[in-house]
Amino acid sequence: MTLEVIPAIDLRGGKVVRFYQGDYDRETVFDEDPVRVAQRWESEGAGWIHVVDLDGARVGAPMQAEIVRRIVGAVSTPVQVGGGIRTLEDAQSLLDIGVDRVVLGTVAVEDPVIVAGACERFGTEHIIVGIDARDGRVALRGWKTSSNRVATEVALGLAARGAVRFVHTDIARDGTLEGPNLVAMRTFAKTLRDSAVIASGGVSTVEDVRALVGTGVEGVIVGRALYTGDLTLPEAIEVAASA
Repeated sequence: MTLEVIPAIDLRGGKVVRFYQGDYDRETVFDEDPVRVAQRWESEGAGWIHVVDLDGARVGAPMQAEIVRRIVGAVSTPVQVGGGIRTLEDAQSLLDIGVDRVVLGTVAVEDPVIVAGACERFGTEHIIVGIDARDGRVALRGWKTSSNRVATEVALGLAARGAVRFVHTDIARDGTLEGPNLVAMRTFAKTLRDSAVIASGGVSTVEDVRALVGTGVEGVIVGRALYTGDLTLPEAIEVAASA
């Protein structure tokens, strides 16, 4: 199976930004037109586009729905969205405007029953569970709250509730361009061997993409490296396919 390279569009205040290690005070604005960015990623061959509502993640409710609607309307590439989705109604509203997958993060960890309800109501193909971790421990609420819960154990419990696809983010690597945590991604994918896993955090070179092919993940979300030019989407896709 070819590794899927998924470009990220992180939204804050209507702009495309990236954080360093999830720190809201260490923000770089890369573009003021998210729709233009989405169209760029589509033109460069993206099979999926990953959108994160950072404002929503922080306050616990979707805040960028209008921009998401515009993105979905401007591209034919399927879009997955996370950030601030706390209820089935939140998920429904995003799916209704054309989003293909919604990412349940904090709410999935704090209220696992919602995962079963979402999978039953919307279908497992439309639900992703986001597991964000620092040193193997789950972080919540836009990464502002740490816990002592082991990421793999939490994920296994949610898989038992019906989840079949996970995004696993290593917060310590996110936005750093220091390379992905291959050990963590391999461990997570092996532990969740009956589920699909998308890696996120730290990818900066084609070698990083190539290395992830051997970890068992189905895809990788790439953010900062695409905006800085350290990596281009076409070359990342080519390497993933050839590897």
